[in-house]
Amino acid sequence: MSKTFVPVILAGGKGERFWPLSRRQCPKQFLCLDGSDKSLLQATAERLLPLAGGYPNLWVITSALVADGVREQLPALPEANLLVEPEGKDTAPAVAWASLEIAHRYGEDTIIGFFPADHWIGDSQGFVNTINAAAEFARENQAIVTLGITPTYPSTGYGYIEQGDRQGSVSQLPVYKVTRFTEKPDRQTAETFMQTGKYSWNSGMFVFRAGVVLTELDKYAADILNPLKDKGKDAYAALEKISIDYALMEKTQLASIIPTDFDWDDLGDWNALERLLKNDRDNVTIGNHLGKDTKDSIIYASDDNEIIVTIGLEDVVIVRDGNATLVVNKNRTQEIKKVLKLLQDYPNSEQFL
Repeated sequence: MSKTFVPVILAGGKGERFWPLSRRQCPKQFLCLDGSDKSLLQATAERLLPLAGGYPNLWVITSALVADGVREQLPALPEANLLVEPEGKDTAPAVAWASLEIAHRYGEDTIIGFFPADHWIGDSQGFVNTINAAAEFARENQAIVTLGITPTYPSTGYGYIEQGDRQGSVSQLPVYKVTRFTEKPDRQTAETFMQTGKYSWNSGMFVFRAGVVLTELDKYAADILNPLKDKGKDAYAALEKISIDYALMEKTQLASIIPTDFDWDDLGDWNALERLLKNDRDNVTIGNHLGKDTKDSIIYASDDNEIIVTIGLEDVVIVRDGNATLVVNKNRTQEIKKVLKLLQDYPNSEQFL
């Protein structure tokens, strides 16, 4: 059985809910959002390099629109390990194409892990230990292992995974059969999930043997897998836009879950900065801000020569970047994507997107 572990970074997302800082040419994964000097993509690569044994085994899949940005941010990444999708079709085609290419190069016994480029993880060692355990389980079993994040509050913004019977343990971590996936629930349902103790947040991270996932894709998503087998990326135009959860994980009988408790955040929108950076301050402030009677707000100014002044505000997000300014109630940041669709019809909209 192969000992090779190949992590793949999924770096094709747009990160629209971080507009106006996140734009088409500079999406969320290229931003430094946690107060460090590393972008989310760079931090993800740094976490994965010890698992990969260096850059020769680290892969990235991204879109043609931002491929040059990936090259700039990860200059040591071999060009042969960068898969460039001609257009974004969500995660199912990305997982299928990358798995085919990796199986061709390394063999079907190779262990592959898929990891979003835009997550924050506070415990790198805990992360590495968990991934090693998932790889060990996938190496010895016909399994597609997903990492579940132990919920800390009844989030309505995350998907949930229900754990069923225990399948054993690996490196002192329990492994369970997946019973079902549930998309973003309402508040009452999320609270019920937490009370049972049997649900984890869906992290979007997966580990499996290449041959196992290709067999399952052939069974449940052949309309995605077969065109990619025949044409590679030239098949993309005709592929359905669909996530790996819908295309495979909700159908396969081989899904297993390892619940984890390392610090994690998917940085879904501007409110994530409050979770990461607030501490005991009244507001989260990056850049120059002068406030009077302003509290529980997030203020971001990207230009050191500019200042944001606020009076009497509460529970708002204000972001000033270049030629655009966002002002939104913290409870409505999920609607930024809808506004961007409207912005596409605005005169000269390209300069703002």
